[in-house]
Amino acid sequence: MRKEQTSIPTSKVQRASKFISTGAKVGGNYIKHYSKRLFDKELTRDQLDADNAEDIYESLSQLKGSALKVAQMLSMDKNVLPTAYQQKFTMSQYSAPPLSYPLVVKTFKKYLDKSPEDIFDSFTKNAVNAASIGQVHQATLDGKKLAVKIQYPGVGDSISSDLRMVRPIAASMFKINTKELEEYIGEVESKLLEETDYQLELKRSMDITARCKNMDGVKFPQYYPELSSERILVMDWIDGMHLKEWMATNPSQEVRNEIGQRLWDFYHFQIHDLKQVHADPHPGNFLITKEGELGIIDFGCVKEIPLDFYNQYFQLMKSDVLNPDYNLEDLFIQLGFLSANDSQKERDFFSGLFKEMIELLGRPFRSKTFDFGDDDYFKKIFEVGERVSRMKEVRNSKTARGNRHGLYINRTYFGLYNLLNELKANIKTS
Repeated sequence: MRKEQTSIPTSKVQRASKFISTGAKVGGNYIKHYSKRLFDKELTRDQLDADNAEDIYESLSQLKGSALKVAQMLSMDKNVLPTAYQQKFTMSQYSAPPLSYPLVVKTFKKYLDKSPEDIFDSFTKNAVNAASIGQVHQATLDGKKLAVKIQYPGVGDSISSDLRMVRPIAASMFKINTKELEEYIGEVESKLLEETDYQLELKRSMDITARCKNMDGVKFPQYYPELSSERILVMDWIDGMHLKEWMATNPSQEVRNEIGQRLWDFYHFQIHDLKQVHADPHPGNFLITKEGELGIIDFGCVKEIPLDFYNQYFQLMKSDVLNPDYNLEDLFIQLGFLSANDSQKERDFFSGLFKEMIELLGRPFRSKTFDFGDDDYFKKIFEVGERVSRMKEVRNSKTARGNRHGLYINRTYFGLYNLLNELKANIKTS
């Protein structure tokens, strides 16, 4: 049984102290590792990675909110982190340490003036799932099984102060001036703050699910505004297995393709028809029901797509964009890949680099079908990413390249590609 938390560090001093103490632990792990290496030259980094992953995750899971959300986002990338970090950080998707029941009751009384027992016929005292922003309890009312999402106390208040601590570190790491970085940090901050607004999530959830309700094989919960508040969200409970559990049952290729197609179609419809998208495609937000439907259970992070950005971004996915006579330079400037202050040498370098990347990442859009089970394709993405990260021209560039709206669209497609790869799905993409 997971150990419950009785409090969350919410003040700036408490949270800063937690960051500092974690840094000290990690430093101690490095000292232990290199001391052992004095006597064993064959010693690998595996134990060091495991110790660091344990200490960092323990700290982030106690801080919750934006800190734990970072772990969740990193866990979606199978190529960025060592295995020990991937395995530990994946827990943030649905199994972080939960809050104790007295804190749950306190939240209910603050926002609904009643305890859970006064509202529901039954209510689990232990959380069923716990992640970065809140935790989920199961309840029943009038014969219906319900999921009750409860936000951790102080999460919304700590986001801005957490990101203020991150800003100078990120500027130093990525060698980007603070003014340019601010645009991107501001986008992340606005989305995290939106995720703490359960009334906004309720509105968006009801809107998007209503507009997607006719999609074949996709299941959404019904939401209950009369039982919800700004920190509590109530919806139908959907029984099903998370993707990893479901894949362990060894479903056929045909069934995996069907689930993959539903995922692709769901995202395609949102982006191209609704111009807003469920921008948090990590495995914890999807279930496979016993009827074989794809259950979608969380609309906390939704990115609304401005029309001008949409038109520019999806030009990159067209087949003719790779033709030698296509004027990519103008499009790259509009999207922020190139800067008016770039020298000709920088323009040539970054134009070639981004052209290579859009050719690779846009392949699924330029064919009628695509096999996301092709691990060689994902290895190629990883190899290009590794090569780019080592390029001195990229490391020494003082310009933040890209568009703030692209942060969550890229994250969405990145997560979707990884989900489809996990399914080994071969699907129609155009």
